[in-house]
Amino acid sequence: MYSLPYKNGHYGQFGGRYVPEILMPSLIELEKAFNKYKKDKKFLKDLDDLYKNYSGRPTPLYFCENLTKKLGGAKIFIKNEGLNHTGAHKINHCLGQILLAKRMGKKRVIAETGAGQHGVATASVAAKFGLKCTIYMGARDVARQRPNVFWMEQVGATVVPVYDGNQTLKDAVNSAMRDYIADPESHFLLGSALGPVPYPEMNTFFQAIIGREVKKQCREIYNIHPDYLVACVGGGSNAIGLFYEFLDDKSVNLIGVEAGGAGKRNAIRFKGGKYGVIEGYKSYFLQDENGNTLPTHSISAGLDYPGIGPGHAYLKETGRVKYVSATDKEVLKAFQLLAKNEGIISALESAHAVAYAIKLAPKLAKNKNIIVNLSGRGDKDLFIITEALGDKKFYEFLKSKV
Repeated sequence: MYSLPYKNGHYGQFGGRYVPEILMPSLIELEKAFNKYKKDKKFLKDLDDLYKNYSGRPTPLYFCENLTKKLGGAKIFIKNEGLNHTGAHKINHCLGQILLAKRMGKKRVIAETGAGQHGVATASVAAKFGLKCTIYMGARDVARQRPNVFWMEQVGATVVPVYDGNQTLKDAVNSAMRDYIADPESHFLLGSALGPVPYPEMNTFFQAIIGREVKKQCREIYNIHPDYLVACVGGGSNAIGLFYEFLDDKSVNLIGVEAGGAGKRNAIRFKGGKYGVIEGYKSYFLQDENGNTLPTHSISAGLDYPGIGPGHAYLKETGRVKYVSATDKEVLKAFQLLAKNEGIISALESAHAVAYAIKLAPKLAKNKNIIVNLSGRGDKDLFIITEALGDKKFYEFLKSKV
């Protein structure tokens, strides 16, 4: 699309492929395979079949009638990606990449994960296609996303806790990259629209199905114009997937919501970050004066990351997308409001987008429409949420089972 020009592996000045020389042949091989198969009718047919019959697409576009009435402003719609198989949008690019890996003759996949949704999706598709699977996860995230660790292991993956650094997503990415360097014949199934070429373009391609479905559903089901599209932004895959189809339509306002965390402890890259080259690509990163990444914080493990995809960096600089943030407190409030008014349990990552929509809707006329990408469901966040809300009954239940 014109609003997101991609040339020589870059979106403007952002992107690129800055990796050890040993990885260049593998990444070039992957880039050639992607460029070939993204135009291959049989490949696309196989992918579409998996989306429909394995993942369960299309996911619903749901009108939040109760929440809309409560807030008294614009209509709020939820694109419920949490109803995908494995519980989030991550399955979209995992299915695309596993088909590429199989066609390239790969026998093993490596992945990183934060909230665990990418890990569960990777482990699941690896099981389906008979590939060995190793997943790296920060030790802090292992502790706070234990349900997803259990499910990854049940479908046959090896989950490796990472004790380096802040023990979160950044450190998992570094460990996965080291494994890839040691075994470049494997496929690194990177989990967002970032990293070295070809991952940003490739995962954008596989995630763009979200926006295509939204456009069709707005027209054919509700006969509405989507005035605002809102999505949380960690690495950026769910947001770029929602936005991509609408980048050239300036009548649609695009809003990405970063993790505002708790005061100075946050993951707001566009406010406190600086331009740099880290983990194989150019973008904005939270970093110190020596270029080392800074610790981040978010109540959601999936947004607890110091960098952002190069496509988003470009869209920020051009002004096409507005980037805001939501605090941990706002996220918990939004999580509860959506649950109690619509019976939908959101992932904490997705609740960042809900939080902004809740603030935005009352300021708009009733004939305006807000589409929120609910990138995942909240089963995985059970322990984080019960601790944050101080649910004593749940803790008593846990004690009774120990």
